[in-house]
Amino acid sequence: MKRPGSKSASWNLKDLLSDPARELEGLRKEVDGQVRRFEEFRGRLSPDIPSDTFLEALRLADTIVRTTSRLGAYAYLWFSENTKDQQARSFKAIVEELQAELANRMLFFDLWWQKLDDTNAARLLARSGDYAYHLESLRRFREHALSEPEEKIVNVKSVTGRQAVVGLYEILTSGLSYRLKVKGRVHIKLTREDLMVYVRDPDARVREAAYRELFRVYAVNADVISDIYKTLVMDWKQENLGLRKHRSPIGVRNLSNDIPEDAVDALLNVCAANAGVFQHYFKLKARLCRIRKMSRHHIYARFHESDKRYTFAKGSHMVLDAYRGFSPRLADLAGRVLDERHVDAAVRPGKVGGAYCYSVLPQTTPYVLLNFKGDVRDVATLAHELGHAVHGMLAADHSVFTFHSALPLAETASVFGERILSDALMAAERDTVVKQGLLIRQLDDVYATILRQAYFVRFEREAHRIIGEGGTMDDLCGVYLSELRHQFGRAVAIPDEFRWEWLTIPHIFASPFYCYAYSFGNLLVLALYGLYKAQGASFVPRYLDLLAAGGSRSPESLLKDFGVDIRSEAFWQTGFETIKGMVRELEATA
Repeated sequence: MKRPGSKSASWNLKDLLSDPARELEGLRKEVDGQVRRFEEFRGRLSPDIPSDTFLEALRLADTIVRTTSRLGAYAYLWFSENTKDQQARSFKAIVEELQAELANRMLFFDLWWQKLDDTNAARLLARSGDYAYHLESLRRFREHALSEPEEKIVNVKSVTGRQAVVGLYEILTSGLSYRLKVKGRVHIKLTREDLMVYVRDPDARVREAAYRELFRVYAVNADVISDIYKTLVMDWKQENLGLRKHRSPIGVRNLSNDIPEDAVDALLNVCAANAGVFQHYFKLKARLCRIRKMSRHHIYARFHESDKRYTFAKGSHMVLDAYRGFSPRLADLAGRVLDERHVDAAVRPGKVGGAYCYSVLPQTTPYVLLNFKGDVRDVATLAHELGHAVHGMLAADHSVFTFHSALPLAETASVFGERILSDALMAAERDTVVKQGLLIRQLDDVYATILRQAYFVRFEREAHRIIGEGGTMDDLCGVYLSELRHQFGRAVAIPDEFRWEWLTIPHIFASPFYCYAYSFGNLLVLALYGLYKAQGASFVPRYLDLLAAGGSRSPESLLKDFGVDIRSEAFWQTGFETIKGMVRELEATA
């Protein structure tokens, strides 16, 4: 199963594995021996276990997870290059099966720890160093843990169940192709990334045609894709509500994120209450872009500056220069990702859509996947994903269990990176019209990453309820359309074909209720960025310390250092006050 060389693969995966077939067998034997040693701790686990013995087990688990994480990362990165590659898919399946097998053999330790009495748990936590928050996180789930045989069955079945169904969604949707007529020329076999460029086309008819083609193709496949979604939702319900006794579908994500339910409710309530901010903005944008009647087809319509094109090299320099203006250390870390060829930016048929950063291990330079077409939004996406990368790199002194930040804080560095870039572009620009365009782009992106994401979660809450009660695809489409119309009010017309849009959102399939992390992270960054503008250079080391903490403390605890109360609607409202200021600034130029 040797991975074939490919000129189209622009990143260097040899830093993970150079010969996957040969190394897989060697690593399998190595990690099997390590797990055998770990299994010997089963007989040594007791309430009065010495802390040194407990730490020895944790360090061995750390070593094992480093190996399995490296294999898992390689498998997913290779698969991402081309989801149609049979060798990549086969390797991914082998690795996922191996990971499930090893996780099952080590499961006894976590289950024992979750059931340990509070007094002895506190004794061991006091000596656990950087592993402490990881151990505390495991105990958060103790009320929802199953027996060891049950947990093993869940792990094994997830490989051929949930993981396989999510993989099927990725393979199916990545392989869809589109056709579009632009200026008399018919473009065929477009990827989704190719097609979505046209939703920002200067010609309103092209924007409308691009959306109609997207939804035409998804509607043709709607029966299969909606059944995939219903299967995933029922799996989520049966495992988490039926077996594990969580109170609600979103409660599973809240517990995993270590975010109090009332904080999530406050966030989502404030987002819905401020929908009018963006309704007003899109009316203003319609006037500036000379759109007679704003509809959902046109909310991302280009303005003046959007015609600029950038090479990947130019975009990279722009991002690094912006980062360096804030912190040379951030720029140096981001530069390492590029210098070590850990970025795949090319657009190819079969490649996973969108963008992501994969922080594999502490001390390992993260990998970034993009679909870089050359507009300013692609440059902003690069700034975003490199923000994720430097976040992981700054937290590299933590254990493999604690260097990843909790999901709601995982967007902090990425969104902050975008803000740094936006500020640099605005500061360098003198042309009023171009500045208007930059401001419009920022507001478009703020909408897409705050209000849009919050409404995805509102839809998910209803979708999980509807499917649990035996609802149909038509019911789901109806609720999605209703939520869209609530979101945009009378300011933006919502054509009926947008009923299919939920089928196109990968996160609601692969990671239920993930999307509120974007709303959380973006509103948080607006507040932190305000502190930076007020405090200047003195803010920078405090901010870097926040990133360097990784996942070693809870989000609520880390943010208290900045005086942030995530349970307060007033705090989340401060983010929207900043957005209102941006809208006023744009309005003043109109």
